[in-house]
Parts: sequence; structure tokens; C-alpha cells
Amino acid sequence: MSNLALFLLMMCGGAVLALQPSINARLAQKVGVVESSFVSFAVGTLALAVAVSLFGRGSLRALPGATWWELTGGLLGAAFVTLTIVVVPRLGTTATMAAIIAAQLTTGLVMDQLGLFGFRGAPLDGKRIAGTLLLMAGAALVFRR
Repeated sequence: MSNLALFLLMMCGGAVLALQPSINARLAQKVGVVESSFVSFAVGTLALAVAVSLFGRGSLRALPGATWWELTGGLLGAAFVTLTIVVVPRLGTTATMAAIIAAQLTTGLVMDQLGLFGFRGAPLDGKRIAGTLLLMAGAALVFRR
């Protein structure tokens, strides 16, 4: 798959990511914040169970060989989803997404520079720093009320 196709797929993923907090926040109005997070992860777990059974090529039997920190993704995801459920009704979707994207880009910049988790990324340079600073400025402008 080409890099352009991967980029476009991630653009679609970003659009879906913008929808998820508002959908979960609406559900939270009916069932509660933590309960909405639980339902979100339960539905996602069921969908992934079907996907693993139909398309999975790896082996869950290798799971005991994972280190403790490799298992924290679900915990981080649960914290993130719960946080967005609380924040979106207060700040709005745009401000919430702006903060998320600015933080993701900044964290990604550091991770790429340090080669965290064994992934080699692009080193820091003026363009990457300027882009990150511009995104942070944009997030600040969106956040202002």
C-alpha cells in the first residue's frame, strides 16, 4: 500500500476519532461516564473478537511473552476515552480535538527523536518544530472563547 493511501486512511481514522467522543458523551448522558466508556470498549472488544476470528494472522498464544508495558495500551485507551467523555460536553469537540492533536504531534515528535519503543522516526529539524509550534498556536486559537 502506498504512503499516500496510508495517509488517506489515517485521515479517515482522524475523522472517526473526532466522532467517537461526542457519540460516547451522548451515551454518557443516558448511562453515566464510566459506564459509557465500558460500553464503548465492550462493543469494540466484540468487534475485534470477530475480526480476530475472521482475519487474525497472529497468535494470542504469544501474549505471555509480552512485557508489562506492552499491555498498557488498553488502559491508556480507557483513560483517554473516559477523559474525552468528560471534556467534550464542556469544551466542545473542536477544542478537545485541537488539544488532542497538538499533544499527539508534540509527543510523536519527541518519540521520533528518541526512537522510543524501537521505532525509528524522523529527527528533529526546523520544519518539524515549526509545524508543531504552528499546530499548538492553532489549538490555542481554537480553544479561546
